Amino acid sequence: MTADRLRAAGLRSKLAGPFDLTLARGACLSVTGPSGAGKSLLLRMLADLDPSEGEFWLDGQARHDIPAPQWRRRVVYCPAESGWWDEHVAAHFPGPTLAAARALAQHVGLADGLLDGPVLRLSTGERQRLALIRALVLDPPVLLLDEPTGALDQDSTALVEAVLRDRLTAGTAIVMVTHSAEQANRLAQQHFRMAARPLAPA
Repeated sequence: MTADRLRAAGLRSKLAGPFDLTLARGACLSVTGPSGAGKSLLLRMLADLDPSEGEFWLDGQARHDIPAPQWRRRVVYCPAESGWWDEHVAAHFPGPTLAAARALAQHVGLADGLLDGPVLRLSTGERQRLALIRALVLDPPVLLLDEPTGALDQDSTALVEAVLRDRLTAGTAIVMVTHSAEQANRLAQQHFRMAARPLAPA
C-alpha cells in the first residue's frame, strides 16, 4: 500500500490553484497567507465540496473511484464557522459518536454536560471545539482544518493541539489553515504559503 495518505496533482478551480501536494500518513501541512488568497478554497476542493479540475488520491485510490459521500467521511472538512442543524448539541452526535464526543470534550477543556445543552448557549470557542469533535469522532484518515483554534485562548489552543498530535501519531494526515506562524511550526512538517490573488478586472 502506498505510504502517501493524500496526494493532489493540478488541483484547481476558476478561483484558486493549481495545487500539487503529497502528504504522508501522520503528516501535517500548514497553509498560511493573507485573507482571500484561496486557503479555504483549497480545503474545500480537497474535500470535493467545490467544483475543481485535476486529480487527487486517498491512500492511492483516485477520487473518481470513491462515491462522494464516502470521500467526505474520509477526507473531512472542518470549516472555521460550522453549521448547526439542530438546537440541541447532542443531536449532532448520532449513535455511538456521542460517547466518543464526551470523552474528547474533556481533552479539549469543555465542561461536563455541555453536550446535553442547547447550541444557543455555546460560546464561540465552545462551538469551535465541538465542531472539531464532530470531525474527530468520524476517525477519518484525513482532516482538513480551517483555523481550528482561531477563537480559542492559549490554554485551550494547547489542549486542541495535543489532541491533534495524538491523531497525527495514529496516522491521520492533517491539512490546516492557520494565521499563526507559531502554530504552523509546532504542528506541521510541510508548509504552504499562498500569495494574495489579484483582483479581477471590473
